[in-house]
Amino acid sequence: MDVAMLMPPITVRGMTQLDKNAFQKQIYVPILKIPGLQANALIKQLKSKLLKLDHMKPIQIPTDAVDSREILLNPLLVKNQEDVQEQINEFLNSNPEVPLTYDKKSIKICYENWKSEDILRSVLPEDKEGATSYSLIGHILHLNLKEHLQPYRDLIGQVLLDKTPNVTMVVNKTNTIDSTYRNFEMEILAGEGSTVTTVKENNCKFTLDFAKVYWNPRLGTEHERIVKKLKQGDVLYDVMAGIGPFTVPAGKKECYVLANDLNPHSYEYLTANVKANKVTEKIKCYNMDGHQFIKTILKEDLLSRWKDNNFCGRIHVTMNLPKCAVEFLPSFLGLINKSELPEGMRIEENIGIDENLLPLIHVYMFTPDSDPDTALSLVAQHLGYTVTKEIKDIDDASNNENSNVTSQKTKTTVDENTIENEPPNKLAKDDLDNFSQIRSHISEVIFVRRVAPNKVMMRVSIKLSCHMILNTENENEPPFKKAKIIDSEVVR
Repeated sequence: MDVAMLMPPITVRGMTQLDKNAFQKQIYVPILKIPGLQANALIKQLKSKLLKLDHMKPIQIPTDAVDSREILLNPLLVKNQEDVQEQINEFLNSNPEVPLTYDKKSIKICYENWKSEDILRSVLPEDKEGATSYSLIGHILHLNLKEHLQPYRDLIGQVLLDKTPNVTMVVNKTNTIDSTYRNFEMEILAGEGSTVTTVKENNCKFTLDFAKVYWNPRLGTEHERIVKKLKQGDVLYDVMAGIGPFTVPAGKKECYVLANDLNPHSYEYLTANVKANKVTEKIKCYNMDGHQFIKTILKEDLLSRWKDNNFCGRIHVTMNLPKCAVEFLPSFLGLINKSELPEGMRIEENIGIDENLLPLIHVYMFTPDSDPDTALSLVAQHLGYTVTKEIKDIDDASNNENSNVTSQKTKTTVDENTIENEPPNKLAKDDLDNFSQIRSHISEVIFVRRVAPNKVMMRVSIKLSCHMILNTENENEPPFKKAKIIDSEVVR
């Protein structure tokens, strides 16, 4: 039996404007006729054999016998009565007096009966990737259609609007994400209404205008990873906070949060979401440049934590702007002058300061591959290290679809001692002292997601050292020693 029997007509291939009538089709399907009162009992034994189509019940009432029922069976699974004889016999053993008849019947299948993937698979070019990937942001369905699908975009939008529950608008991205405000231009393919919507993540509700701010539901797992690291009483400096996916759940965990975003629309929804989730007591929001936020607001609060003998939490910094977040790392170098230190604190000898008081920075970036050394090289470069490892442009990098950070191995040369097969995504705490310079400060390197064949989102979590954060410009010693990263090796 041809699988195409339960697919839309072949005549719809290449359709660019949706014609729902063109999807009508007559097919013959096997049926079992049974008195209406016994139909449900028979259905239980035939579940795996039933014809399952959208908006078509497997139990039909014949027009000429309203007291009877016709049970529709899948013609791909039931070719004759023998294919359901076992179920029939089992039913008749318990109901020997019930009349039961096997037959075939012609039924009409329409546009309403097929799923969106079946319709699009039948319409779009067979030899190219289809429109199988999309994101749901509240009532908005977001597509990023490739060039070969542009002629079909109106049809794709209407089909997905018709077939996706709770969706009232389908949009398509028309340009790349703006690196300043992280938003993008989009076109409405189908539906209407407002681009303001509400989403749920990590037990929090977020309201946003999808046309003006950035939101990616595929980052929910990564947001949760960071939030799980936070404990009650910790401090979070969210430098590129967006609408608050880190900030709001951190506030719910009773962390103290300073959240900032340059985009005025993001700031508007950030403050609204903080209020709506009832975490205003622990969170302060700012709308300013990230560099300025680090050098003023963050610095002032960090010093206050160092001076507070009762503070016993940890300090985290999130910088989730993968297009350019690493460029903000230099703002931490020499951030604090020695004259500003609390009395009795001598950072150059690490006396009087708990390691937990040093910020742990979670910085995101795009790289051409998932090799941890590529991400580490970007971080090292922006922290003042001399980097000779070549990092290819993301658009020119070779395709590496099967890359997986957790399966990668690195070989690091440190002081003539070699550590082999160290998992790069999470360095063992006992081994940290064996890593030279930049690696000694790394908490973990995480593969977040593959954005495109040659574009990977990574996170590096790095603990700032005393010498990095201390300004020793007028001292005899440098803020920290230099290192070279040559290919996959760190040489001191």
